[in-house]
This record gives sequence, structure tokens and C-alpha cells, in this order.
Amino acid sequence: QVQLVESGGGSVQAGGSLRLSCAASGNTYRWYCMGWFRQAPGKERAGVAVIVSDGRIRYADSVKGRFTIAQDNDKNTLYLEMNSLKPEDTAMYYCAVKRLVWSGSPCSIDSVFGYWGQGTQVTVSS
Repeated sequence: QVQLVESGGGSVQAGGSLRLSCAASGNTYRWYCMGWFRQAPGKERAGVAVIVSDGRIRYADSVKGRFTIAQDNDKNTLYLEMNSLKPEDTAMYYCAVKRLVWSGSPCSIDSVFGYWGQGTQVTVSS
């Protein structure tokens, strides 16, 4: 079992910044993929960014150049730095983790993740 707790959401104006955090506890995996996902009202959940234990990173096209995913292994924490926020970034943001079979296993924002947090709300006003 893995527990994930997101924090850092809030309300900002367009062009502003926020940093989301996701604290992980419980089982640890040698090889893993962690990611950020979001779901806006009336829309399906969509992948935002993922980071693999070997350092590979993938972003959704909609956030490239604005968002940065990072992890602090000492603190077991995943981050999402969000800059130049737009109203269309408004959503509930979730972090998730997926155990990988080996270090080179594929992982993308379209992968199936096993453990999820409860989410943190991000609202961007125009």
C-alpha cells in the first residue's frame, strides 16, 4: 500500500504560479513512475506530467514549457511547479504512483497508475 497526500492548491490569477506537493508514505519501490493528473468539471481525467525513477520525464503538450515535475527522494515528495497559469488549467490535481517491473519499463501520462491521492484544487481566474 502507498498513501499519497497532495497539497499546495489554491486560487490564483492568470499568469500566476503555484507549486503542488505530493507526500508519499507506505511501501517503497525500487523502480516506479509518479505522475500528476488533473480533472476539470465535466471532463475526463488527463495526464499532466510523469517522472520515472531513472529520471525520464514526460509532459502533456498543453503544459510543456510552463509546468515542471520534480521529486525529492529524501523527502518522498513529488512536486509540480506551475507557472504562467491559464484559466484552462483550473482542475482538481491528483498525484499517482505506478510500480514498474524494471528500470526501463515504459511509463507515460497515458499509463495506468495503481495508487492515487485525494487531490488538491487549482483555480485560475482570468
